[in-house]
Amino acid sequence: MKSILIVVFVVSATVHMFAGPVPPNGPVPLDGLPVTSPVPWGIVLLLTLLTLLPAILLSMTPFVRLLVVFHFLRQALGTQTTPTNQTLVGLSLVLTFFLMQPVGAAIQAQAVEPYRMGKINAFQAINAGSQPLKDFMLRYVREKDAALFVELAKEPRPKSPQDLSIRVVVPAYILSELKVGFQIGAVLFLPFLVIDLVVASITTSVGMLQLPPIVISTPLKLLLFVMVDGWNLVVGSLMRSFT
Repeated sequence: MKSILIVVFVVSATVHMFAGPVPPNGPVPLDGLPVTSPVPWGIVLLLTLLTLLPAILLSMTPFVRLLVVFHFLRQALGTQTTPTNQTLVGLSLVLTFFLMQPVGAAIQAQAVEPYRMGKINAFQAINAGSQPLKDFMLRYVREKDAALFVELAKEPRPKSPQDLSIRVVVPAYILSELKVGFQIGAVLFLPFLVIDLVVASITTSVGMLQLPPIVISTPLKLLLFVMVDGWNLVVGSLMRSFT
């Protein structure tokens, strides 16, 4: 529900920003030519925003790290298409909503409710609503990534992380999340890689060259993963990495 309210707030704010006030007597002609109402342009921009909104929201949340780790885990298990992409994306979305609930509550309290009650305008609401999301991303942005985009943006060196612009924080956050996701994925690969090496060595030494080692190692990896309750361990470790 809070996520839906945030989306509704962004949509309504966009309409107010780009549509602008319409004269009560209709468009005012200029030099004998009718002036086109700005509302159609507002609709075009609104549809563009709705198209990009999922990518923007997913790039500013833990979704990136979660999905990368789950895909690495599936490759390490050697199951190819199990779980399916839809299952992994759904699980990542559910865990993302779980982690972002406090941020959503802060956005609702600081931006959505005051804007709905008319206490602040759309621009003030956008600034107030972006602050909790920016604070969340700053907790996981590496200094090296932030420095890279400060240099590329040719912005002055900030005195504190809070002085970073959202233009710098968002790409730096994505890079930081990708790095952490690959690090976790590499660690997940190690125990399954050992199993693959042991099975390949045994099958080669006994002369079982006609039987691919993966046929034997995959059931062993699945058995090990189930015995140690792998999903609980992986999901629990990922969730704790955001606390």
